[in-house]
Amino acid sequence: MSSHLSRRKPPRVGDAAWVRRSLIAFVLAVGALLVVAPLLIIGVEAFSQGWKTYTATINHPDTRHAIMLTVITALIAVPVNTAFGIAAAWAITKFDFRGRRFLLVLIEIPFSISPIVAGVAYLFVYGLQGLLGPVLAAYDIKVLFALPGIVIASMFVTAPFVARELIPLMQAQGRDLEEAATSLGASGWRTFWSVTLPNIKWALLYGVVLCNARVMGEFGAVSVVSGNIRGQTNTLPLHIELLYHDYQAAGAFASASILAALAVVTIIAKVALEKRGAGRGAKKTTAVPETSA
Repeated sequence: MSSHLSRRKPPRVGDAAWVRRSLIAFVLAVGALLVVAPLLIIGVEAFSQGWKTYTATINHPDTRHAIMLTVITALIAVPVNTAFGIAAAWAITKFDFRGRRFLLVLIEIPFSISPIVAGVAYLFVYGLQGLLGPVLAAYDIKVLFALPGIVIASMFVTAPFVARELIPLMQAQGRDLEEAATSLGASGWRTFWSVTLPNIKWALLYGVVLCNARVMGEFGAVSVVSGNIRGQTNTLPLHIELLYHDYQAAGAFASASILAALAVVTIIAKVALEKRGAGRGAKKTTAVPETSA
């Protein structure tokens, strides 16, 4: 009898049915209040004054300019941060050098600093009274309150996204495949394109999707460096705030519906990529691709 009791497994948290149901109900309730309800409100309010008002808001010159500026910012910031993320992940996981830990810390800094603080910091670097302000003014180079400042601020807040997805995966994969390709005579670029990239492509795309969504939705840092000039330096999030402050609630919700739709598309893409093994929890790749010198 005592031996039978000693082999009995101790109860685990969550074994009881009421615990599981309570946890599920709590998560669903919080998710409904924090995620589902706001999305529903955006959809309802965007069309509250009819389809004509919705299309008129979207086709307004200021709205179209805000959308265009947001897209241009993403087209510049996302590729640059993608290249940075690949280079950083490659250097950290494939080479041993002094300063690897510092580089890891450097990549994480944008996640630990408020975007507004970053925007203010850029004012003291590129502003007229800043560190580089007099030099830029002498050559008539405008960074703040213009597209370059918006792009730089967006790049800062999204810099870690690609690298953070690639580094854990590339660490798990190790260096054996690259070393084998190099021993067969493959160059560094050939090794990257034929060996490394096929094994990280889904994680890379996963990071790009998250980076793009954050660039298009960034508010804090961009609001500081853009100057909020109507029809000139307002991205879509800033334009939404401007419409709301002008008591144009329907227009604000109509513009917000674009970002909400982007969020839904991002979630769908995120789930699809996770099914293919992307994400920080991706399994280690065991397949060895064929390479030639």
